Amino acid sequence: MTNGPALIVVDAANVVGSRPDGWWRDRAGAARRLLTRIAAYAPHEPAAITVVLEGAAKAAADSAFPGQEFPGMDIVTASGSGDDAIVAAVAAARAADAHRSITVVTADRGLRERVAELGARTVGPGWLRERIDPGAPDKDTRPAS
Repeated sequence: MTNGPALIVVDAANVVGSRPDGWWRDRAGAARRLLTRIAAYAPHEPAAITVVLEGAAKAAADSAFPGQEFPGMDIVTASGSGDDAIVAAVAAARAADAHRSITVVTADRGLRERVAELGARTVGPGWLRERIDPGAPDKDTRPAS
Protein backbone atom coordinates (compact mmCIF):
# COMPACT_ATOMS: atom_id res chain seq x y z
CA MET A 1 0.00 0.00 0.00
CA THR A 2 1.23 3.48 -0.84
CA ASN A 3 1.32 6.17 1.83
CA GLY A 4 1.77 9.19 -0.39
CA PRO A 5 1.66 10.51 -3.89
CA ALA A 6 4.24 9.67 -6.49
CA LEU A 7 7.51 11.57 -6.11
CA ILE A 8 9.55 13.44 -8.72
CA VAL A 9 13.14 14.26 -7.70
CA VAL A 10 14.81 16.86 -9.91
CA ASP A 11 18.57 17.07 -10.44
CA ALA A 12 18.48 20.86 -10.89
CA ALA A 13 22.10 21.14 -12.01
CA ASN A 14 21.53 18.57 -14.72
CA VAL A 15 18.28 20.13 -15.95
CA VAL A 16 19.74 23.66 -15.97
CA GLY A 17 22.89 22.39 -17.68
CA SER A 18 20.92 20.62 -20.41
CA ARG A 19 20.33 23.85 -22.31
CA PRO A 20 23.32 26.08 -23.19
CA ASP A 21 21.61 29.38 -22.47
CA GLY A 22 24.36 31.07 -20.47
CA TRP A 23 23.40 29.48 -17.13
CA TRP A 24 27.08 29.22 -16.15
CA ARG A 25 27.31 33.02 -15.82
CA ASP A 26 24.69 33.05 -13.04
CA ARG A 27 24.09 29.64 -11.54
CA ALA A 28 21.82 30.91 -8.76
CA GLY A 29 19.76 32.92 -11.24
CA ALA A 30 19.42 29.92 -13.55
CA ALA A 31 18.32 27.76 -10.61
CA ARG A 32 15.85 30.45 -9.51
CA ARG A 33 14.32 30.52 -13.01
CA LEU A 34 13.99 26.73 -12.95
CA LEU A 35 12.37 26.81 -9.50
CA THR A 36 9.94 29.50 -10.66
CA ARG A 37 8.89 27.42 -13.68
CA ILE A 38 8.49 24.28 -11.58
CA ALA A 39 6.44 26.22 -8.99
CA ALA A 40 4.10 27.40 -11.78
CA TYR A 41 3.76 23.82 -13.03
CA ALA A 42 3.46 22.10 -9.61
CA PRO A 43 -0.30 22.69 -9.12
CA HIS A 44 -0.91 20.69 -12.32
CA GLU A 45 1.27 17.76 -11.22
CA PRO A 46 -0.29 15.16 -8.90
CA ALA A 47 3.15 13.98 -7.74
CA ALA A 48 5.16 15.55 -4.94
CA ILE A 49 8.22 17.37 -6.29
CA THR A 50 11.65 17.61 -4.68
CA VAL A 51 14.33 19.76 -6.31
CA VAL A 52 17.97 19.28 -5.33
CA LEU A 53 20.31 22.28 -5.58
CA GLU A 54 24.07 22.14 -5.20
CA GLY A 55 27.03 24.50 -5.27
CA ALA A 56 26.41 28.12 -6.22
CA ALA A 57 22.84 27.29 -7.26
CA LYS A 58 21.91 26.78 -3.59
CA ALA A 59 21.68 30.57 -3.25
CA ALA A 60 18.42 30.37 -5.25
CA ALA A 61 16.76 28.87 -2.18
CA ASP A 62 18.03 31.28 0.45
CA SER A 63 17.33 34.82 1.50
CA ALA A 64 19.44 36.21 -1.35
CA PHE A 65 16.13 36.53 -3.21
CA PRO A 66 13.70 38.04 -0.67
CA GLY A 67 10.03 37.53 -1.36
CA GLN A 68 10.67 34.71 -3.80
CA GLU A 69 8.83 31.60 -2.75
CA PHE A 70 8.58 28.32 -4.52
CA PRO A 71 5.30 26.67 -3.53
CA GLY A 72 4.44 23.13 -4.46
CA MET A 73 7.86 21.63 -3.98
CA ASP A 74 10.47 20.69 -1.44
CA ILE A 75 13.90 22.17 -2.03
CA VAL A 76 16.96 20.29 -0.82
CA THR A 77 20.26 22.16 -0.69
CA ALA A 78 23.05 19.61 -0.88
CA SER A 79 25.78 20.07 1.70
CA GLY A 80 28.13 18.14 -0.57
CA SER A 81 27.46 16.21 -3.75
CA GLY A 82 24.10 16.87 -5.38
CA ASP A 83 24.05 13.28 -6.60
CA ASP A 84 24.50 12.01 -3.03
CA ALA A 85 21.63 14.26 -1.88
CA ILE A 86 19.40 12.89 -4.65
CA VAL A 87 20.23 9.30 -3.73
CA ALA A 88 19.53 10.13 -0.06
CA ALA A 89 16.14 11.66 -0.98
CA VAL A 90 15.21 8.58 -3.01
CA ALA A 91 16.40 6.22 -0.25
CA ALA A 92 14.39 8.12 2.39
CA ALA A 93 11.26 8.07 0.24
CA ARG A 94 11.72 4.37 -0.45
CA ALA A 95 12.27 3.63 3.26
CA ALA A 96 9.08 5.52 4.13
CA ASP A 97 7.03 3.75 1.46
CA ALA A 98 8.44 0.74 -0.36
CA HIS A 99 5.75 0.96 -3.05
CA ARG A 100 5.87 4.68 -3.79
CA SER A 101 6.45 5.60 -7.42
CA ILE A 102 9.67 7.64 -7.64
CA THR A 103 10.95 9.35 -10.79
CA VAL A 104 14.34 11.06 -10.92
CA VAL A 105 14.92 13.70 -13.59
CA THR A 106 18.55 13.52 -14.72
CA ALA A 107 20.72 12.61 -17.67
CA ASP A 108 23.65 11.65 -15.43
CA ARG A 109 24.35 8.01 -16.23
CA GLY A 110 26.02 7.23 -12.90
CA LEU A 111 23.17 8.79 -10.94
CA ARG A 112 20.63 6.91 -13.04
CA GLU A 113 22.30 3.64 -12.07
CA ARG A 114 22.43 4.56 -8.38
CA VAL A 115 18.73 5.45 -8.11
CA ALA A 116 17.65 2.51 -10.27
CA GLU A 117 19.20 0.25 -7.61
CA LEU A 118 16.71 1.83 -5.19
CA GLY A 119 13.78 1.14 -7.53
CA ALA A 120 13.39 4.65 -8.96
CA ARG A 121 12.54 5.30 -12.58
CA THR A 122 14.61 7.90 -14.44
CA VAL A 123 13.76 10.35 -17.19
CA GLY A 124 15.89 12.94 -18.94
CA PRO A 125 15.72 16.73 -18.55
CA GLY A 126 13.62 17.01 -21.71
CA TRP A 127 10.77 15.20 -19.94
CA LEU A 128 10.58 17.96 -17.33
CA ARG A 129 11.22 20.78 -19.79
CA GLU A 130 8.25 19.63 -21.90
CA ARG A 131 6.06 20.06 -18.83
CA ILE A 132 7.40 23.34 -17.45
CA ASP A 133 8.19 25.05 -20.79
CA PRO A 134 5.60 23.73 -23.25
CA GLY A 135 6.40 24.82 -26.77
CA ALA A 136 9.83 26.20 -25.86
CA PRO A 137 12.71 25.06 -28.03
CA ASP A 138 15.02 22.67 -26.21
CA LYS A 139 18.16 24.01 -27.78
CA ASP A 140 20.51 26.96 -27.63
CA THR A 141 18.63 29.98 -28.96
CA ARG A 142 21.53 32.45 -28.77
CA PRO A 143 22.43 34.14 -32.05
CA ALA A 144 25.57 32.79 -33.70
CA SER A 145 28.65 34.95 -33.17
